[in-house]
Amino acid sequence: MSGRVVVIGDALIDELRDDDGVREFVGGAALNVAVGLSRLGVPASLIAMVGDDAAGEQIRAYLAEYDVDLLPSPSEHGSSRAVSTRSAGGEPEYVFNDAAQNRRVHYGDAERQALADATMVVVSCFPFDDAEQTDALLDAVGSASASLAIDPNPRAGMLHDRDAFVRGFEKAAARAQLVKVGEDDAQLLYGRPLEDLREKLTGLGVDAVLATYGAGGAAIDADGMTVSRGIADLPGRIVDTMGGGDAVLSTTVALVREGLPEDEASWGFVLDRAMEVAAATCRSEGALLRIPE
Repeated sequence: MSGRVVVIGDALIDELRDDDGVREFVGGAALNVAVGLSRLGVPASLIAMVGDDAAGEQIRAYLAEYDVDLLPSPSEHGSSRAVSTRSAGGEPEYVFNDAAQNRRVHYGDAERQALADATMVVVSCFPFDDAEQTDALLDAVGSASASLAIDPNPRAGMLHDRDAFVRGFEKAAARAQLVKVGEDDAQLLYGRPLEDLREKLTGLGVDAVLATYGAGGAAIDADGMTVSRGIADLPGRIVDTMGGGDAVLSTTVALVREGLPEDEASWGFVLDRAMEVAAATCRSEGALLRIPE
């Protein structure tokens, strides 16, 4: 194994509209995690659908700038785009184009080799409501020796069948070492509190459940332990929460990819660092991971 992490999921253009006008950022949860890992010093590859268009060139150039290896899946609909507006509290609200709503990932020889060589595979914002895509994912990662981390990251604007998504997500989660979930995930997918989802995932056999509560901080359930941390208090105001959860996942994966912590103090160190990085990320516009130092 190379220490490299392979991330599977979405890559898109975030079109941000607010009182200041219209701006574009390269984004997508999986892309954010891959770039975040690279910024944290972890070699990272991204398997994602990217169109052969101007937006696709923008995505490719961005990934090259941050030294992320892209293994692109072809797209008949072009590159994905999310038009987002900000609520008064800074939370994004999204509308997705046809490409984002019909995204598919292809696993050829290059992708399977990358997965075979990886230390950890991270799946984020994946179309788990597409049974064929879920089975293809599990087949591709099934022969790899890497551990699996999953962030379901469902988006209402891309969710075609909630019950099917839950089935696909739980099927994959049962094979995962680490699963990250947030309050929005629990409400959108289950209509229940996040505490209930944490218990369900532990029951499925997930080794470590990372639960994020936004301004309420985060918690880890692992080996009968629960470790919690509040958000980090850094100078400056919160500008944009868009990349906060992705920063938490990137930081956690960077610290546990070689093996999960075995005691509360070690998990506490992971969460402390994740909260610091997320706090720094939320103090700049866009989802690019920011390092506090």
